[in-house]
Amino acid sequence: MIRAILIDDEKHCRETLSIQLERYCPEVQLLAQCSSAAEGLKAIREQKPALVFLDVEMPLMNGFDMLQQLPEISFEIIFTTGYDAYAIKAIRFSALDYLLKPIDKDELQKAVAKARHQQDQSTILTQQLSVLMEKLANKQGILQKIALPTQTGFELVPLESILKCESDSNYTHIYLKGGRKILVSRTLKEIEELLEGHPFLRVHHSYIANLNEIVRYVRGEGGYLIMSDDSSVMVSRSRKDSLLKIFG
Repeated sequence: MIRAILIDDEKHCRETLSIQLERYCPEVQLLAQCSSAAEGLKAIREQKPALVFLDVEMPLMNGFDMLQQLPEISFEIIFTTGYDAYAIKAIRFSALDYLLKPIDKDELQKAVAKARHQQDQSTILTQQLSVLMEKLANKQGILQKIALPTQTGFELVPLESILKCESDSNYTHIYLKGGRKILVSRTLKEIEELLEGHPFLRVHHSYIANLNEIVRYVRGEGGYLIMSDDSSVMVSRSRKDSLLKIFG
């Protein structure tokens, strides 16, 4: 059994998720239902859960602020949220899990299965939460790292080490300085959304380039870029003007 706590200020949300867990995730033992972050902190200290369902938007103290009150986090977290675009982006940037209200049963089952699989990986969770808090604290700033979901877990990568990203169906190849390549279980569109606001540009339907690592642009129908590692990146006709505007 997975010992769990549910923290949400809305009664109907607590009741609905409780019913869904009982019906679709019988392996989850719900120890407590808390209506505030303060109640949640008390329950976490007393019950020592393995999993916490945590609402993002709560009065007085939201879910993110609550986590910062804990000296150590030794449980998996599944965030629950209504549509808060920036909060969702921050959670995705850190490769943590979230469920969008109203919660879909299939998404719930996948999130619980993932949490079960990741139990006892506290070091990875701590790093992911560090990325999340940095993202939340720097809404307008440039961040240092991104958490990338791989086939074996997650990898924290400095943004400046990324040269380019290449689409591969529902996956993306991330090319790093030094010649290393990571296969990430995200589409290129999802990676593009995560990198918005950072010095990266979608230059082709199959490529994103790090603007700081472009050495030369070679003209053509769309043309292509020469990167700092001497590799080339195709530029599509439809995205050529956006690229040229950036470089004057």
